[in-house]
Amino acid sequence: MRTTISVRGRMSDIAIPTSQPEQIGLFDRALRRVASLWRDMASAVAGGAEEGIEAQMRACLDGRGGEVSARNRAARLAQEYLAADEAGRLAFLRALAGFDSDPEMVARAIERVQAARDRAERSAAQAQLRRALEPPRLRLLTQFTTIPDGVKFLVNLRAHLLRAANGDPLLAALEADLKSLLASWFDVGFLDLRRIDWSSPASLLEKLVGYEAVHRIRTWRDLKNRLDSDRRCYAFFHPRMPDEPLIFVEVALVEGMAGSVQRLLDEKAPLLDPREADTAIFYSINNCQRGLAGISFGNFLIKRVVALLGAEFRNLKTFATLSPIPGFCRWLEHALAEDPRLLSEAEAEALLAAAPPPPALPAPEGAAAGPGAAPAGTMPPSGGAQALRRLLARRGWHRDEALAKVLEPVLTRLCARYLLAESDPRDPKRARDPVAHFHLSNGARIERINWKADVSEKGLRESAGLMVNYLYDPAKIEDYHEDYVGEGKRPAATALRRLARGWG
Repeated sequence: MRTTISVRGRMSDIAIPTSQPEQIGLFDRALRRVASLWRDMASAVAGGAEEGIEAQMRACLDGRGGEVSARNRAARLAQEYLAADEAGRLAFLRALAGFDSDPEMVARAIERVQAARDRAERSAAQAQLRRALEPPRLRLLTQFTTIPDGVKFLVNLRAHLLRAANGDPLLAALEADLKSLLASWFDVGFLDLRRIDWSSPASLLEKLVGYEAVHRIRTWRDLKNRLDSDRRCYAFFHPRMPDEPLIFVEVALVEGMAGSVQRLLDEKAPLLDPREADTAIFYSINNCQRGLAGISFGNFLIKRVVALLGAEFRNLKTFATLSPIPGFCRWLEHALAEDPRLLSEAEAEALLAAAPPPPALPAPEGAAAGPGAAPAGTMPPSGGAQALRRLLARRGWHRDEALAKVLEPVLTRLCARYLLAESDPRDPKRARDPVAHFHLSNGARIERINWKADVSEKGLRESAGLMVNYLYDPAKIEDYHEDYVGEGKRPAATALRRLARGWG
């Protein structure tokens, strides 16, 4: 631990359970504490549970008994959804999705727009058309916000919809409606930015552990290390979900740009006085609510934290990330198979020298060479690629210094190409790597690729241990953002740009 010996002696080193929130039913656990309250509210509704779900929804829309009754009916619907099994929840969603716009009302409203004789009449007709197009299910969804934890209920409802709506047009329409509502309710202007530290409530710290998906928090000692005096953790919260982080970022205050996540998270590393730090490293950013997927907070979070840290610590000169490259090895496997020119001849020779192919069986005497055989004395074009695969498949290859010396220039160059030149197949202006796209969209610059930066099993599997620093220069964030979003330009350090162009 990077704190005092006395504190370290009292800290528990018990491992934290590894299950993620969705895997252990966080949806049910988070709402169980209000389930009894919902049941109490539901018991005040006349009619009882013998009414079907659709009839209950219609009664809720009709507003029988006034606002209090409508709220109690919404509570009963939420409680029944929570108590249902997977099939029952799906039936609930289908019933809710069925409250769509009335096609006859929409047709009549369109006729009035087409028949309008002047601008004023057309404007009034268009307003009527907008009202006709608004499906009643929007009002139903909005009524859930009036019950305790109703907003959280809707966020989790959309998480279920995202899983269930695949290929179902009716559920997809409901999901789109709910996303539109949530996007307006979770506008960044409504969010609170709060620091999370070791004195935060235990329930919040537990959620932090569960939601951390980039670098798993293994022990309470590990967690305390990440919340120490030379570390910062900030999260966005919504006023209607005050105990639920929406997204959080973990920051290390260090000297110089970090190049290894293992060293960055080393519990035995000396504690640094944050007033001596010159660099803030954003090393983990996590979206916490699956139901808010597609509603972006990350760009605002990073910019807010950069401004906050810059005001608190005037000595900070550099703001950068230490980021994973999750798509690199997956891309590399396909690229090696499809493009024999991916490796230079010198690279292929070096790789083959480090991992020579197994001896081939001699061809029968007099047998002709196959159509794909390489001429005598030459190297098969795929030989270097096969050697690279063999080397990366070796267990513990990163601990062999001689082998690492061969692999470093090859993998670093290929990674530079991947980050700077490879595009999403669906959008040529978008970087292929999702983390690169996120940071470039936010106005960052690709600054440095780090060798053996994450030697965890996950890091080796996804990116051959490579990580990348994205630099956030407050003076250039907006320009870089415009260049990437508008024209697909990827700002990068000169050395990386040179490396990505070819074989050096």
